[in-house]
Amino acid sequence: MALALLAPALLGVAPGGSGETISLAGNEPGQRLDVTLTQVVDPASPATGPTAETEPETEPESAPAPTPQPDGSDRLVAVRFRLENTGTAVYQDSPAPAAHLLDTTGQRFTGLNLPTTAGTNFPDTVTLDPGGTAEGFVTFRIPEDAGPAAVQFALNTGLGDDVGQWSLP
Repeated sequence: MALALLAPALLGVAPGGSGETISLAGNEPGQRLDVTLTQVVDPASPATGPTAETEPETEPESAPAPTPQPDGSDRLVAVRFRLENTGTAVYQDSPAPAAHLLDTTGQRFTGLNLPTTAGTNFPDTVTLDPGGTAEGFVTFRIPEDAGPAAVQFALNTGLGDDVGQWSLP
């Protein structure tokens, strides 16, 4: 277990605890965000019906396929982030795939843009001018018996070299 969680630290991960702000650089000049993990909801319940954070459907055939609901073998975990653009460039990215949850066995789960009753999730794309802020949830689907150990976030849709990591209790 320790080796699985140590591996990201060897790759330049900035450690942090829930509530701690980590400053992350992107791969392009002027890209910098202060990222704070502010809340973890485990388990999270899927939202049902229209929600404020989803776009209205214009035509049924243009609606995305529904994400299957947890079936008892898995559960949802919702993690709330606060993003502040502290760089000089406009931040435009997708927060859900930029976030990953690690369980106690080292398995890694990519964030989803799945609404839950925990609160408003991020839109598919967040655009922040320098000095701008945004808050929202990223959802993870994990096995029912998995133990969440850490959450990671990186700019550039999760491909940035600078990775923030928060340990979970």
